[in-house]
Amino acid sequence: MTNVCQRFNKIVDSYHRYQTLTTLSLWHQQIGHVIAQSLANALKHNKTLTELYLGGNPIGDSGAQSLGNALQHNKALTKLDLWDCELGHVIAQSLAIALQYNTTLTTLNLWNNQIGDVGAQSLANTLQHNRVIIILPLSIQCL
Repeated sequence: MTNVCQRFNKIVDSYHRYQTLTTLSLWHQQIGHVIAQSLANALKHNKTLTELYLGGNPIGDSGAQSLGNALQHNKALTKLDLWDCELGHVIAQSLAIALQYNTTLTTLNLWNNQIGDVGAQSLANTLQHNRVIIILPLSIQCL
């Protein structure tokens, strides 16, 4: 889970206990799509991070697209929090595809995004086959 940004690398390199980082909470840090893409690249090779909280960040569709692609390869992450991240229905469809391949993610929080009926239907279709997801919070504003 390195090469996200220089400041993060310094933290990880400075403290041995962070060499096995399991939870990363980045709520409301103004993380945009570029940093989200860097996080996604790190997630593809991650073996220790189990919880990633990105709620309240404007990662948008392109950042979430990268995260969705990473989920297809990630075998460690169990919780991904994307509440209020300015996501639309296309990303819900992308995440639904990722969940067809991911067998470890149990919680995906999409609260307060605009996934709409099409995105919700895509997720519902995937959940018929994905028996791992147990928590998928959505708000009425999502639909």
